[in-house]
Amino acid sequence: MKFYKPFILAGLMLSTVACNNFEEMNVNPNSPLLPNTASLFTAAIRTGVGTTNSQVGPGGFNIAPALYVQQFSDITYIEDSRYKTINFSYNGLYSGPLVNLQAIIDQNTDPATRASVATYGSNNNQIAVARILKAYIFRWMTDRWGDIPYSQALKGAENFSPAFDKQQDIYNDLFKEFKEAAAQFDGGTAVKGDILLNGNATNWKKFAATQRMLMALQLSKVDPTKGKAEFTAALADGVLASNADNVRYTFLADANNENPLYTNYVRSNRKDFAVSDVFVNYLKKVNDPRLPYIAAKNEVGDYAGAPYAAFPPAGPAQNFSLAATTLSAQNAPVNVVTYAEVLFAQAEAAKLGWITGDAKALYESAVKASLQQWMGTAYTDAAYTAYIAQPDVAYSDAKAIEQIATQRWIALFFQGTQAWNSWRRTGYPVLKPAAAPLNGGTAIPRRLAYPVTTEGTLNTTNYNAVIASQGPDTQYTRVWWDKQ
Repeated sequence: MKFYKPFILAGLMLSTVACNNFEEMNVNPNSPLLPNTASLFTAAIRTGVGTTNSQVGPGGFNIAPALYVQQFSDITYIEDSRYKTINFSYNGLYSGPLVNLQAIIDQNTDPATRASVATYGSNNNQIAVARILKAYIFRWMTDRWGDIPYSQALKGAENFSPAFDKQQDIYNDLFKEFKEAAAQFDGGTAVKGDILLNGNATNWKKFAATQRMLMALQLSKVDPTKGKAEFTAALADGVLASNADNVRYTFLADANNENPLYTNYVRSNRKDFAVSDVFVNYLKKVNDPRLPYIAAKNEVGDYAGAPYAAFPPAGPAQNFSLAATTLSAQNAPVNVVTYAEVLFAQAEAAKLGWITGDAKALYESAVKASLQQWMGTAYTDAAYTAYIAQPDVAYSDAKAIEQIATQRWIALFFQGTQAWNSWRRTGYPVLKPAAAPLNGGTAIPRRLAYPVTTEGTLNTTNYNAVIASQGPDTQYTRVWWDKQ
């Protein structure tokens, strides 16, 4: 992407007037020639991490996967859980956080600008964090849409019609990006504007290795040999090691950066989404102690999930359990990646024979970590012991993958995309599609379709090529790794 220095064209100069300092006169001292990279980092994290992980977005953009895996159900407008929306736009991610991150990389690479932006953190550290964040957003996107513009994206005026890269190629490059970026930290000045990990290089390295490990597990059906190799390499490089390492995006008690559930529940008083009856009923069935930290009681003091995709609507919002205040308070944080997720991944890898280790012990440690994460100071070992002993929860080698995936489904509540990734790959938990799906739906969607205007109309040649390669642009064309 090219960046051009701003200039002022005052008018046509029709006479030859001597002016030795013309360039200096036309530079506004109050308008910097280069963006403040600390501000670019903050903006990219807010829109590329905070927004993508907060679920509630315009047109169901972020809530869709949480609806597909039936963690949530809609209440009044029973459309999203019936799969009405097929096409979703990723344009804001390209034009917002990804452009910002590419600008950071370019400015810290260009010899003409490296020195001037180093005040916001060493050049290498800024590049490393920007590369990791950029790779994280692209991973989030390709898991939703499949093949997407990648290698030709972010070129600005150089290329307004980028080709689509195959998801397999994107994954291969992301493995490299996460690894190389983690190795690029130089011990210099920490990155400023980092509202996710405060410029802590050690934590960024753990985050990058964890992303590689979780990506590797997604290959369990499509390329288990590469998946195993990437998984063990990432694990050796150091992933999240305790709940203290959990990565969360923290919202503020401020209308300009508040939790979107709070906006929906309180500020706008819409209350569009409640915890689904599928999810609440399962937690009740297994006496799950996390239920009060996931769901709020309804107006009569019961935990009652909203009937999934019920049409006509089953009743007003006060009849059902909205998300608990631990998730819906104005400044409630959202999880980006957690230690429990890491342990569930290791448990599955052990069961698959990818790593040495006791799958049962890793599964039980994952369940305990999740209970500790959700319950906080209310957690007790007695609560864990009682929970893990129940027939549907106690580890069974014959049902290991199903149990790991089901417990992961619970642990990943309000992390819809990751829960959807797990469900698409493993098939667990077993879920029934909406009874009356819309727009020709027959089953739970497997992907999001592309934005029609920007791709089908403005990038027609490449759009037609990706459809010919990947398959029809519908919610049922599976992404590359979805070989359940």
